[in-house]
Amino acid sequence: MSALRSYFTVGEVRAAEAELFTRVPEGVPMRRAAHGLATVVAGELRERCGGVTGRAVTLLVGSGDNGGDALWAGAFLRRRGVAVTAVLLDPARAHTKGLAALRKAGGRVTDRVEAPDLVVDGIVGISGRGGLRPHAAKLVAALHAPIVAADLPSGVDPDTGAVDGPAVRADVTVAFGAYKPVHALAAVQCGRIELVPIGLRLPEPSLGALEPASIGATWPVPGPADDKYTGGVTGVCAGSATYPGAAVLCVGAAVAATSGMVRYAGSAVDEVLNRFPEVIATRRVADAGRVQSWVFGPGAGTGAVARERLAEILSTELPVVVDADGLTLLAAEPDMVRNRTAATVLTPHAGEFARLTGCPVGADRVAAVRDLAESWQVTVLLKGRATLVAAPERSVLVNEAGGSWAATAGAGDVLSGVLAAVLAAGGDPWWSAAAAARVHALAANLAAHTDASAGAPISSSRLVTHLPEAIGVLRRLASPDRAQSRPPG
Repeated sequence: MSALRSYFTVGEVRAAEAELFTRVPEGVPMRRAAHGLATVVAGELRERCGGVTGRAVTLLVGSGDNGGDALWAGAFLRRRGVAVTAVLLDPARAHTKGLAALRKAGGRVTDRVEAPDLVVDGIVGISGRGGLRPHAAKLVAALHAPIVAADLPSGVDPDTGAVDGPAVRADVTVAFGAYKPVHALAAVQCGRIELVPIGLRLPEPSLGALEPASIGATWPVPGPADDKYTGGVTGVCAGSATYPGAAVLCVGAAVAATSGMVRYAGSAVDEVLNRFPEVIATRRVADAGRVQSWVFGPGAGTGAVARERLAEILSTELPVVVDADGLTLLAAEPDMVRNRTAATVLTPHAGEFARLTGCPVGADRVAAVRDLAESWQVTVLLKGRATLVAAPERSVLVNEAGGSWAATAGAGDVLSGVLAAVLAAGGDPWWSAAAAARVHALAANLAAHTDASAGAPISSSRLVTHLPEAIGVLRRLASPDRAQSRPPG
């Protein structure tokens, strides 16, 4: 079972392609890619239209190899009885051999889209930057048919996933040879993603995603010799008179994420115990007792008392998750964490990230989160639909949520509680942050689609109740004989 799905930058893919060209005859990689593209298109026609023969496909063809991929795919589709027309956006620079193959197979060249069953986007490949040019943008805007993108949706940056102008929003994207960052960072533009191997030999990735089954196999659950202390004791310092609910959500998440015990320190003792009587609660950090990780910040405030509590927690040799108000305090005093020897995980959203660094995240979110992690020597979880996790001298991990159901008040409090629970069980901070993000996203999707109001926006309270179900789904994906009782640490 592979633990990681890898994503490769344009530079890494180009280098691998150059090496491949030394091993195989000219044109073979393109025809491999095109055959895979044609196979996916045929499958879509079969699924959507009930068959392949007699269906109509339009190719939107740009210059260069991406257009060549589309043209060769059109030739393969003609051999399956598909009526194929190609709209050449730059006829003088169309791929010569691909165009010849399409015409030889009986494909037509036209200057307009003629109500096809499906469209293939072969406008711009991985060398493209910026939005679509006006003519291409006009054609794409007028489309009503499903779109299958060749390698990536045109107009979307391949390395950052940024959309800077008009762009294709595909129903399916066929990745050639390797997944690229765009496939994780702009998944909403890509639709379903299918990988077609073409024989690339790729380096160690700088961006990856934990495979769901690998998370399920290593999520902390009690073993035969465990008790409530060895199962991970999570400390939570959150909430205030103004925001007691943040404490309830954070504590509830730690309880639901299989902590052996949760200890709470803060002013929301009554509210926490009313919801979770199994929690050990006190008002002072010093009275909380022994824990194996801390989470500080959700609803905690930014005054002198909150600052003292944060400093007290950071003075320990325990892993600490800092979220919400805690990040605001750190933005004013970054040295509070920069000199820690124990693990520290910061969990900012974009606004909090800007406060920490003094500048916006920008289009290249991967570079931004990596820079903060290296500069402060901490683990950083940058929230978003594509959540990023960076740690010093490690590849960046990405978790694409598959939806925006967790974009609701209090969801970040839940995530920090889950993360602290995994750390308490001995998890490596880098792995724990990415695994917690996956469980959090899955719980949000389950809450949105399995309750009576299926497909409706959710509350963070409902998100908490679906955490055990999400963990169970991931564990069922794992092979029972590979399941462990402790996360990587």
